[in-house]
Amino acid sequence: VQLQAFGGGLVQPGGSLRLSCFVSGFTSRSGTIGWFRQAPGKEREVVSCLRQSDRSTAYADSVKGRFTISRDNAKNTVYLQMNNLQPEDTAVYYCAATYSNLIRSSMLAIRYYDHWGQGTKVTVSS
Repeated sequence: VQLQAFGGGLVQPGGSLRLSCFVSGFTSRSGTIGWFRQAPGKEREVVSCLRQSDRSTAYADSVKGRFTISRDNAKNTVYLQMNNLQPEDTAVYYCAATYSNLIRSSMLAIRYYDHWGQGTKVTVSS
């Protein structure tokens, strides 16, 4: 499994970005893929995840209503649309995957994800 995240950059508060995670060697019909982030001096945290078998999604409370996770099977890509970005969203964003079809209570638990891509940096600043 290989995951490649890209699409980060500098954006002003209130702006939008769409991150992309290209996934190879991983079926689109099972498993769970997630987006995570790590701000300077902080632990890595989950942002959002998608269970591929039924497209079920989960979001951290801090991003609900602002971020949307989705997948384009034809492009083997998982997206994270981020709207109304705020300075506290500044972080390096990573995508990760597990072959497990995680139950909802586990989808937001970082310890279950064992395949990681490199990060892409998002800076929200005026």
